[in-house]
Amino acid sequence: MRSSYIKYLLRLAVVCFGLNGFSQIELKNKIVDFNTLVPIESASIYVKNTTIGTVSNSDGKFVLLIPNEFKNDTLIISSIGYKSFKSAVIEFDNTAEIYLEEDIASLDEILLVAEARPKTGNDIVLKAIEKLPANLPEMPYMQKGFLRHKERNKKEFKWLIESAITLYDSSYNSSSAYNLKVNVDEVRKSYDLRDVDSLLTYTAYLKYKSNKGNLRAKNLRRDTIKTSSLVKAIKWNDNRINGLENLFTGKLNMVRNANIKNALFGENLLDKHQFDLDTILVDNDRKIYKIKISESSNFINLDTKGVFNDGYIANGWIYIYWDNYAIKKIEYELIAASNAQKSRSKALFDTQINHKLVINYSAYQEKMYPNYIYYETPKLVNVGSKVEDRKGAIGELEQHKDERYYYTVQEILFTEIILDAIQIEERLPKHWDSDIFSIRPYNKDFWKNYNTLLESEEDEKLIQDLTKRSALFKE
Repeated sequence: MRSSYIKYLLRLAVVCFGLNGFSQIELKNKIVDFNTLVPIESASIYVKNTTIGTVSNSDGKFVLLIPNEFKNDTLIISSIGYKSFKSAVIEFDNTAEIYLEEDIASLDEILLVAEARPKTGNDIVLKAIEKLPANLPEMPYMQKGFLRHKERNKKEFKWLIESAITLYDSSYNSSSAYNLKVNVDEVRKSYDLRDVDSLLTYTAYLKYKSNKGNLRAKNLRRDTIKTSSLVKAIKWNDNRINGLENLFTGKLNMVRNANIKNALFGENLLDKHQFDLDTILVDNDRKIYKIKISESSNFINLDTKGVFNDGYIANGWIYIYWDNYAIKKIEYELIAASNAQKSRSKALFDTQINHKLVINYSAYQEKMYPNYIYYETPKLVNVGSKVEDRKGAIGELEQHKDERYYYTVQEILFTEIILDAIQIEERLPKHWDSDIFSIRPYNKDFWKNYNTLLESEEDEKLIQDLTKRSALFKE
């Protein structure tokens, strides 16, 4: 009897040890500015010397799952311009908010260093571009990440997709068009409640299919078009404009693709942008240049096939490390500037800002890898009622605008970097499929241990409203 009891205890201990080995520690909290108490958005939260991490949302909140094996490692919370917060993972307090204090380097003191260094914003950025081959990966790598795709007007969500993705890139020195691939591994949510009434998109789709240039949306009648045909047109337009491969292999991935023809950060960089040094900040104990991006002599053209995606000027910020000129972060907007683009943007989108992009990079083994991407662009749709009589009430006009004009937001968080060639080979998808819009089954076990982006309080409410009304797919 005693022998059986001892064996039972041993088996129980083995089971408990096994469960503990696979368990994870959940860290969650809110990050705020020490002086103003304002939430700090897009702060980096990560385990030192690993690729395990996340970013804070617009409310300053985050959730991070950390494998138990890293419980004694150091957790770092950092944001450009603030002193970093550090704690052992096991000692992190989920109940007390994290306060970050400002940390600004002296610009005059830095510029008095005897070492010959570029002094102007233009020269610093040119130096950073020159250093890209040294600061970006020179060998093949793979990243695992999380994608949240949102389509909405000013009132509500119309479409929500959440996916786990794989990115493979052979190196910075190779062409992304042929050597960068993206795969959608799993889908967590896919709710679709769009009003399928996009005659503008359908017209563009027919032009593409038939090569007829004289088609006009006003000549088409919605009641004569099958809904299935409109759906095909919308899917086609979504992949053309908001497909993952377009984002990673196109011009807007400006750092990775600085070596492609007519790149935004290519040889004619200063013809399209001007850079002014603003100040020098601190990021996790490293000095970092904060540089203003502004317009130059030429318009910026994206040359998107089948879309007039040209005639812009740039606005934003770029952050470059002082010590090695590695680009840490880009905040970038393209604003309609040519007469044709300003007219088009106003009529179709009710905004002059056509592209908003944030790309944050993290350092791992002395190379910079994309860590967090935010991309926002207005949506070409034709839904809701038009106000034909513009002499009517302004309030009625604004109400229709809130319903009619859409925009799309894509957020990507990379949570793992794989550099080992054998592991890469083993984990490469057999069939690559980058279509984020296809519906797939929900894998509950997969998502239990996968790091995702925490929704903001506003988004969470809109998502709840959408899921109540959507019948397309539910967890």
